[in-house]
Amino acid sequence: MSQRIAIFGGSFDPVHVGHLLLAQDALEDLQLDRLVFVPAGINPHKLDTAPKASAAARLEMLKLATEGESRFYVDPLELERTGPSFTIETIECFQKRWPNSELFLLLGEDNLPKLDTWHRFEDLRKAVTFVLFGRGQTRNTMAAGAGSAPLKRLQRQVDVSSTEIRLRIAQGRSIRYLVSESVRLLIQSHALYQLPDQRDAGPPLRHGGP
Repeated sequence: MSQRIAIFGGSFDPVHVGHLLLAQDALEDLQLDRLVFVPAGINPHKLDTAPKASAAARLEMLKLATEGESRFYVDPLELERTGPSFTIETIECFQKRWPNSELFLLLGEDNLPKLDTWHRFEDLRKAVTFVLFGRGQTRNTMAAGAGSAPLKRLQRQVDVSSTEIRLRIAQGRSIRYLVSESVRLLIQSHALYQLPDQRDAGPPLRHGGP
């Protein structure tokens, strides 16, 4: 059966309320049957900046954050892949899984200027409709970097970042209401993102399946 499916990739280090608000907007604005969160493994665009939390921790936070919405899914396929993970390879996996479905790819607008340099961009732009969202006050022109690729836009501007959340934790400040309560409790219990002299490490997380 044909479905409308959006792919939302990222480090999710950690996943926060901005991610969830954007995902909810996408469900409604695009009339999606499902939205799949795909936590990044080795990002080819960020080879020198690995995520701060482990793959297992980021996967568990996403599962906790998305509980309760039946159309939200979390897929670990990029975490299970060896070497850099290219978006077109992920999209092709979903094309095989859901043939004849219409695929959307959620992207921060800051990716737009260099989008045409992405691995196998011509194949990617034929396979998906790009759905852009803003970060903070940044808004780029729709045409730059995307060529003739189909584009849509979510109107919500996200003013929360994972970087800000990690910094607040390192400073001993509250992250309540910036992440879901279940995610906040997991971060606290496992001492994630704390500076070395702050840590009283909690139990280890195991990298499980979907």
